[in-house]
Amino acid sequence: MKICGDRQFELLNKMGFVRMGGTEEELKAAHILKEEVEAMGLTAEIEPFEIEDYVETKAELEVLEPYNKKYIVRAYKFAENTAEEGIEAEFYYAENMTDVDIANSKGKIILVNGIVRLDLFRKILKSGAVGFISMTGTMLDTDENSDLLQRSIRDTLRAFGNLPAVSIRTKDAFEIVKNGATKVKMTVIGEKITRTSHNVVTEIKGTDKADEIVSFGAHFDSVEFSTGVYDNGAGSVINMEILRHFVENKPRRTVKFNWYGSEEMGLLGSKAWVKAHKDELKDHVYMINVDVGGSVLGADQALVLASKEATSYCDSFMRRNGYAVITKQDIYSSDGVPFADNGVPSTSFIRFGAQGAGYIHDRNDIIDWLYPQALARTTKFVLGYAEEMINAEVFPFAKVVPPEMVEKVDNYLFKKEMAEAARLKEEKK
Repeated sequence: MKICGDRQFELLNKMGFVRMGGTEEELKAAHILKEEVEAMGLTAEIEPFEIEDYVETKAELEVLEPYNKKYIVRAYKFAENTAEEGIEAEFYYAENMTDVDIANSKGKIILVNGIVRLDLFRKILKSGAVGFISMTGTMLDTDENSDLLQRSIRDTLRAFGNLPAVSIRTKDAFEIVKNGATKVKMTVIGEKITRTSHNVVTEIKGTDKADEIVSFGAHFDSVEFSTGVYDNGAGSVINMEILRHFVENKPRRTVKFNWYGSEEMGLLGSKAWVKAHKDELKDHVYMINVDVGGSVLGADQALVLASKEATSYCDSFMRRNGYAVITKQDIYSSDGVPFADNGVPSTSFIRFGAQGAGYIHDRNDIIDWLYPQALARTTKFVLGYAEEMINAEVFPFAKVVPPEMVEKVDNYLFKKEMAEAARLKEEKK
């Protein structure tokens, strides 16, 4: 079978719509993938799983002193609710939560820089702030060309506490600070809900080494406002083309293909998959993940969440076959992580867009910046690399996630911090 970038591009166009985890649009995309698989004569299953989500009822931010103005904001998902009338407090720009910022934040509603990850969130809690605001977008945004992203206080953060929080456009945050706001009112009201997300799965049994499994994965959901063709419709269609090859060229080892939902909400699809298929993970010898691709300007990388031996194998394959792929032993924030957490090593293939020519997690992730040749090129080297190991007489390297990579996985999943949170919670009983 000849790899066909135009065929991949056609499928990418077909699923190029916003498809957030747990929505009807995500399920629509799942059916598109299922139909594509079944058109090859295979059976595909859509596996549902439950996810936690949030519905915002009310989110407001109003500057009270020294001027009066209301700003458009989004409540953080899972943020602590205020009373219906909101909370009023002094305003403080806490910048990067230095010790000085922490000392000046108690009892105030604070504005912080950057994305609020666990370290910053714990500092905010430590400071005694009664609420926080973070920024999204750039100073150049206008109301017509910007989207106000809804951030989330994920469970790894909420394990340590919670408080009201909103996100605001950067240009509005600039105005608030420049105009010397000293007192604000914040209102956050919402509720947790349960949604159903979906994975799409299929397999081809191996001819003579069927008890060993190599798994291919790619997530197919997007973030809000984004058609997600780069992230990660591209990975989805790359794996579909690889599947097409193995339909025509039967593999010696069993190959499984999984398209994951709700990756953007915290790898929820792949976490659900490894939980539902835990008994078979002992037979998985490797996992290959493709996440972002197709960009005209950019660079290909392979991040190997496995041993140095596996890393050298990948690097050697790329070199001897003339593929300009940067290979590193490292973790990547994608669906290979839950596999590695369960003892299955993986490689993630990524084509990062060049600076100024790659868009991700916003309305600019559109098909105009991608082209069929890049999809076909990535497909060619991922397929070649995978086929060599899948059809090897003896698998080329040991199935092992070495200690240094286990440590990176544990850090990524905040295992130490979650254990600490559980301990603190127990001590308060």
